[in-house]
Amino acid sequence: MLRLPRQSYHDIERIIEFDFVRATEAAALNTLAWVGRGDKEAADAAACDAMRGMFDLMNICGEVVIGEGIKDNAPGIFKGEHLGTWMPGTPQFDIALDPIDGTTNISKGSPNSITCIAAASPEEGVKCALRDVPSFYMMKLSYGPRVVHAMQISGIETVKLMSPVEETLLAVADALKKRVQDVVVMMLDRPRHKEIVAEVRRVGASLRMIGDGDIAAAMAPSIPDSNIDLYLGIGGSPEAVLAAAGIKCIGGDMQCMMWPRDEKERDQLVADGHEADLGRVFYADDLAKGENIVFCATGISDSALLRGVRTNGPNATTYSMLMRAKSRTVRFIRALHNLQTKTIRLRSDNREHAI
Repeated sequence: MLRLPRQSYHDIERIIEFDFVRATEAAALNTLAWVGRGDKEAADAAACDAMRGMFDLMNICGEVVIGEGIKDNAPGIFKGEHLGTWMPGTPQFDIALDPIDGTTNISKGSPNSITCIAAASPEEGVKCALRDVPSFYMMKLSYGPRVVHAMQISGIETVKLMSPVEETLLAVADALKKRVQDVVVMMLDRPRHKEIVAEVRRVGASLRMIGDGDIAAAMAPSIPDSNIDLYLGIGGSPEAVLAAAGIKCIGGDMQCMMWPRDEKERDQLVADGHEADLGRVFYADDLAKGENIVFCATGISDSALLRGVRTNGPNATTYSMLMRAKSRTVRFIRALHNLQTKTIRLRSDNREHAI
């Protein structure tokens, strides 16, 4: 496709960012009919349709560098897909997204589902703002700004991904000026976490287990009112990058390492040239690099990050967050939608639809 030279806008993400929120709002609203219906793929398809429809109205050249849906063959917005009008001269964005983080939760009517987008505009010296991690899973450890600040003051990295769980919990407790039994750890409820769970309980910290949705969970320690101090465990790699983008905008940090599921995946990673990165610890700035990053999310069901969609007669209320890495400004947006007049544009037929 022939493109004219990109128009020069100062801080273009400031102009576009609210359209990204409109996309996550539309995705959240369009899933309402599928909450608790037991069909996670239909819910995901509805979110993708609405998100694509909003992007069709945005004058950007957006390329998906991290998509979703591939790992379980669900409907998805995939890597390499073009979003936006792609009109000549319109601004360029690399986009990472998850139309629903927590599809199983939606199908069950359970908490902890969000829809989110991270977008990065070109920045001098940054070749790859949003890193496409080749492994299916990563081991993750995330913590908030107070823990980061405590380590900066001491000059010692006391919280490390590969440290024993007890050592990590004691370090976080010290940084937060809490008793270790008052430290709250969030983790996916998975058999692979059996040993970590046992160790957290042995040390005496408080544990919050979730079924799905570890983007919100990994970001929660960086949100002051979340009441979550630490996120631990193994989860999806695309979700790690999206969480890292959000965490960078808030001022916390995250440590991750590729976690091959078996020898076959490890051998494939080595064959593909990733052996040197298998033992590397990636921080938030390694996964989401630079300052021209925008992150936004809208709650679908209640999570530690955001409240879910509320309906009341002819109205629906959405709760979203919007933030930029450059300024670290965090906006919490409560929007009231009149369902008698509100419409959502869907990609499937390029028409506006009532909710």
